[in-house]
Amino acid sequence: MPRLAVTSLTLSHFRSYKHACIESDGGIMALYGANGAGKTNILEAVSMLSPGRGLRRAQPSELIRRPEALGWKVSAELHSLSEVHEISTQAMPEASRSVEIDGKKAAQTALGRLARVVWLVPVMDRLWVEGAGERRRFLDRMVMSFFPQHAEATLAYEKAMRERNRLLKDQVRDHAWYGALERQMAENGAEIISNRADVLARLQAAQENTKTAFPTAELTIVDTDLTTVADLTEAFSAGRERDLAAGRTLAGPHRSDLGAIYQAKGVEARACSTGEQKALLISLILANARALRDDFGAPPILLLDEIAAHLDESRRAALYDELGALKAQAWLTGTGPELFEALGGRASLLEVSENESGSVLG
Repeated sequence: MPRLAVTSLTLSHFRSYKHACIESDGGIMALYGANGAGKTNILEAVSMLSPGRGLRRAQPSELIRRPEALGWKVSAELHSLSEVHEISTQAMPEASRSVEIDGKKAAQTALGRLARVVWLVPVMDRLWVEGAGERRRFLDRMVMSFFPQHAEATLAYEKAMRERNRLLKDQVRDHAWYGALERQMAENGAEIISNRADVLARLQAAQENTKTAFPTAELTIVDTDLTTVADLTEAFSAGRERDLAAGRTLAGPHRSDLGAIYQAKGVEARACSTGEQKALLISLILANARALRDDFGAPPILLLDEIAAHLDESRRAALYDELGALKAQAWLTGTGPELFEALGGRASLLEVSENESGSVLG
């Protein structure tokens, strides 16, 4: 099977690392060490090989190692299907992030054509009980793993909406000001809605067609009455008076929500136990990976931070078996090597610790 894997990763002045280099055979990497040692920073560095702000949604300036504040750089050798690429991304103080692929400057979106990176981090554990905005971001991240251009549509929609909202807050009632903005919102909004529906169908199929030890979810997109450019254009135009009263746009894909029902019990995810909610999240990430494998030609790179923290021994072993069957490169973190015993010889273990100079490996 073609593979997608980081086989060499180098960090320079990134977060808690002054310098670090990791070599990998492309299989599972299990990082262990005390809390705060710098394990998640490694996963974050890998996440920067995809478009966007990475798994912590950090600004480039937040990734700079202190106190030097010299700027940071992440370099990697990436095996993507039948090709090998040299990728680097960096940012100097007060500057935006730049990307180079095989020695040539490239847009961040180009990363999405070479690598698919999917992650699950502890802050997502509250996904089902947080506000709709967090679930939209979670859904859109999955959508971008299939359609990297989804990010461009989302940014264009949000930019036009911000300008429209500014007119609404200023109580501008000359309707001539709204037409062009609403057309932009409608065109990009329809693409966003279509992409989300497409990916939800893929995830549902990936759950239903695979035997898994994790609970499956019935997924829906809530508040999707508007689906076409014409629907959205009419809704924006007809809703101007209401939106003027509210000072913001009250209809559109920015108001949608991701709904999930634990299929075996018929219970909404938000009403499930903490353990069940975690298991549903893992199930979705695995479904995302299986669907991407079929779409992209290789399973994505998986970043699973503190993944074993809320899993009992049997479910932990089941997760490792599913990762092995998927044949994906997975980067896992945990506080001790005992959490990865069920992996046997299927993983490379790497200890992360800290000393007076910061985080160190080995």
